[in-house]
Amino acid sequence: MKPTILIIEDNEQNMYMLSYLLSQSNYNVLKAYNGKDGLKLAHENNPEIILIDIQLPDMDGYEICNKLRHNGLPKNTKIIAVTSYAMGGDKEKAIEAGADGYLEKPINPETFVHQMESIINE
Repeated sequence: MKPTILIIEDNEQNMYMLSYLLSQSNYNVLKAYNGKDGLKLAHENNPEIILIDIQLPDMDGYEICNKLRHNGLPKNTKIIAVTSYAMGGDKEKAIEAGADGYLEKPINPETFVHQMESIINE
């Protein structure tokens, strides 16, 4: 059985695409549509991997990364920002906030799982 992945994403289409691709690759997928629910699911389930959108309705992905890293989440949990923010410095800002990696949207369905796995296996 592959690891559990928590997706924190407010866009229905993006959530569907990510969860479909990961389920097809035998990952166990948990879904949260906002930061508050994402933090709750993370602490209840201790997923091995968390994918976080940066633009969320209640708090941004940077704040969520920071809270996850400083509130008892296992140190080996991999956090990846998946975002359409592609400005200079955004990747660094995500890493600074506690993300292990950064993937830009729109995702390529044919390469996404491989890209994610290359980050978590670094």
